[in-house]
Amino acid sequence: MVFVGMDHGTTGVSFSILGEEYTHFKIGREETSSGCVSAIEELKKKVDLTDIELMAITYAMGDGISAITPLDKVKDRGILSINGAGKVTGGGTAVYQEIEESSIPTVLVPGIHCKTPSLYPWFKAAYSHHASAEKISIAYHAYLETGFKNMIISDISSNTVSILVEDGKIRGAIDACIGAMGIIHGPLDLQMIRDIDDGIRTANDCFSHAGAVKIAGVDEKVALAKDEFFKRLQNGDERAELALETMIMTINMEIYGLSGIVRQLDGIVLTGSVGSMEEPVDVFSSIKKEIEDICPVTRIGERSGSIGSAQIAKAVFQGETEILGIPVEKY
Repeated sequence: MVFVGMDHGTTGVSFSILGEEYTHFKIGREETSSGCVSAIEELKKKVDLTDIELMAITYAMGDGISAITPLDKVKDRGILSINGAGKVTGGGTAVYQEIEESSIPTVLVPGIHCKTPSLYPWFKAAYSHHASAEKISIAYHAYLETGFKNMIISDISSNTVSILVEDGKIRGAIDACIGAMGIIHGPLDLQMIRDIDDGIRTANDCFSHAGAVKIAGVDEKVALAKDEFFKRLQNGDERAELALETMIMTINMEIYGLSGIVRQLDGIVLTGSVGSMEEPVDVFSSIKKEIEDICPVTRIGERSGSIGSAQIAKAVFQGETEILGIPVEKY
């Protein structure tokens, strides 16, 4: 039996194939949007499509659905709008359409938003949107990997999103546009709001330049910005060093904030391409040393989104009716 998970990320679309062991591959979003690469053809190179029992995928913010839903029952790709979601290339849409037109049985994982049933009511009241769809997959992988029923998961890469799990259910999350910085995206501050009001920049443009790149002065395409940022760090660039320190400070604030509203925590889990990073810069240890007095801190690898999606596919196939408090619609 084979299960497949997909993570629709900022820089690319990642797949994990769960058979006797894991197989992984990633396609750049611009590659898929240009038609240079077919996700289904790449998948065929790794596995016989008829062997796939179920695939679980994520797409964008996932705010149009509240349950893990069979793809043939999903309207408008499970989103209310693509606006305000960072840089749009169309790569994720192309992959979604390929999967939709294939014969592979597939479910779509929702995002975390004000209609997510497991959230605490004050999170629903405070924020319309909390996290894009792959954060549920990441949280599920962290849950299976660590055994923690009470934890904070901080996914740090192009953006930073932290998820609160209590009693094995997702209870809240802090989205990238209101919380901590990532490498590319971050919260809007007063000057940005003024720029928006004055028509100088759009809100989406501000959001897409509010991360560490804002401080470091990195102005590259999303796919290249992280490498350029860490290159500058290794070369001793003072602005890049300040940017990393500032980003870590905002992440620590976010984690401490979430930890202050829970009864107990079994652990804190750091993930994402930056949160799990130990080389060439040990970002994981830099964050860990500042928060380990709260509770134990661990890391899971940057493929946690696609792996978690594959694990969700397997659990749904085996009859699970909910994943971390997220209902499963029968397929």
